[in-house]
Amino acid sequence: MPAGEPGSLAPERRAALEEIDPWWCPAWPITWQRAYAAARLWWLDSDGLVDWARLPEDTVYEGEQLGRWVKAQRAGWPGLEAEQRDLLSAIGIEEDPELVAAKAEAKPKVSRTDRFQLHLAALTAFVEREGHARVPRAHKTPEGLSLGA
Repeated sequence: MPAGEPGSLAPERRAALEEIDPWWCPAWPITWQRAYAAARLWWLDSDGLVDWARLPEDTVYEGEQLGRWVKAQRAGWPGLEAEQRDLLSAIGIEEDPELVAAKAEAKPKVSRTDRFQLHLAALTAFVEREGHARVPRAHKTPEGLSLGA
């Protein structure tokens, strides 16, 4: 919780925790931190001799989809926080310009808000057309949206 907000730690407590581990409460999701910890362990277990670019995408380590995660970091480098890039660089994970370019050219993802609005409009049209909101499981809209449960 950001400093100064209700329920946040007192500055001296936050400082004490950061002295032990500066990344105890990162700005990014804990799932990212967990995958990074697995990547760091892999790197340490390999004595720092890891060719991340050749890591198979289906590699799993410590229960994490490490290969997929590393590829996503290398492709999403511009969208990472500076501190995340620093952490990755420290263990040899670097930006892959080809993956970054491919990701930029890929179809943009639809936000949850936009997806909700799309489904809401489709459900509204279904109710207007059918007179009820009991959508059959296999129903697809003309746009290909699945409204069934």
